[in-house]
Amino acid sequence: MTTSPITQQIPHLIPITPRPEFAFVRGQGHELFDDQGRRYLDLIQGWAVNTLGHSPAVIQQALADQAGQLINPGPAFYNQPMLELATTLCQHSHFDQAFFANSGAEANEGAIKLARKWGQKYKQGAFKVITFNDSFHGRTLATMSATGKSAFEPLFEPKVSGFTKVPFNDLAATEQAIDSHTVAIMLEPIQGEAGVIPASTEFIQGLEQLCHQHNLLLIVDEVQTGVGRTGSLFAYQQYGISPHMMTLGKGLGGGVPISALLIDKAISCFDYGDQGGTFNGNPLMCAVANAVLAEVLKPGFLTQVKHTSHALSSGLSKLASRHGLSNVRGKGLLLALNTGNHKAPALVEQARDAGLLLNAPRPDTLRFMPALTLGQDEIDEALNILNNILEGAA
Repeated sequence: MTTSPITQQIPHLIPITPRPEFAFVRGQGHELFDDQGRRYLDLIQGWAVNTLGHSPAVIQQALADQAGQLINPGPAFYNQPMLELATTLCQHSHFDQAFFANSGAEANEGAIKLARKWGQKYKQGAFKVITFNDSFHGRTLATMSATGKSAFEPLFEPKVSGFTKVPFNDLAATEQAIDSHTVAIMLEPIQGEAGVIPASTEFIQGLEQLCHQHNLLLIVDEVQTGVGRTGSLFAYQQYGISPHMMTLGKGLGGGVPISALLIDKAISCFDYGDQGGTFNGNPLMCAVANAVLAEVLKPGFLTQVKHTSHALSSGLSKLASRHGLSNVRGKGLLLALNTGNHKAPALVEQARDAGLLLNAPRPDTLRFMPALTLGQDEIDEALNILNNILEGAA
């Protein structure tokens, strides 16, 4: 591949992840274009961020309209897009109140802080939060401490204490971990970074029962699964549960930085000054989130996500059968393909060279996080590229 002119500028960034030596300069729908004019079919979409694809007209319009009116009056004042967004989210969930932030990690920090504040006030100072092995809740110090990713264990010690890790989908182990200091259980309905591992219905409903029995708060981290990603507006709705808190991020902004903490008002106990942030709830980002939700809530949108999920899942299953790969798992348009004996990171690199963007969260797993507007043409193109790569690897 020809070296990009950006190579001379790369040393000015702190290196935090390996990146190919080109820069993306334009995106439209399901396509990205780099600084060398190459086109890529994007089934990552900013890591499940671009709900409506790259640069959709509704987001362009929302940004332009709001930027011409009000960008940020400050967090000490109400603004109309903030109020509208809180109302929409609460009306389409069982939650009562919302707090807006800038990233999923920040929303999860808010959930942890509220749980501990509630424990101080109503549960004799209980502070421990049960989380799960292989979970991922963010990269701030507290959310890395909550995360069950083994690679995080030796980093940045001493971390924040008070997080108890147990095996995912193991209800007995969870119950055994509860003690008098436990205040909450926090989980992803589908563990994305673990390789797209769904919680079983029995497990997640069992967690809700444990919370009722032991006076604990149930927190669902829907940073990756929320806003239509799994075929319902929120993944928890497919499990028939009523958690005390839910966090959102990624797809809520459709590409811009905004996140949310939604709560049952019965546990609302922050005092003034406990929580905040300079950019939290600013009208520019809230206006975009309102535009994204308006599209996702249109009649038929989520039904189409389910149809598209079936088409992509079926295509991947046929591909797996043809090439001796393993299972397809996940919900909606958060799917994973077990690559069997093929090394997933190598497949990702070969796919990128062929113009297809994928992600490998595990050595044997390809993850698919396309825009929720994905069509059959894009599915066919992606499957053809993968098929050609696998045939070459045979």
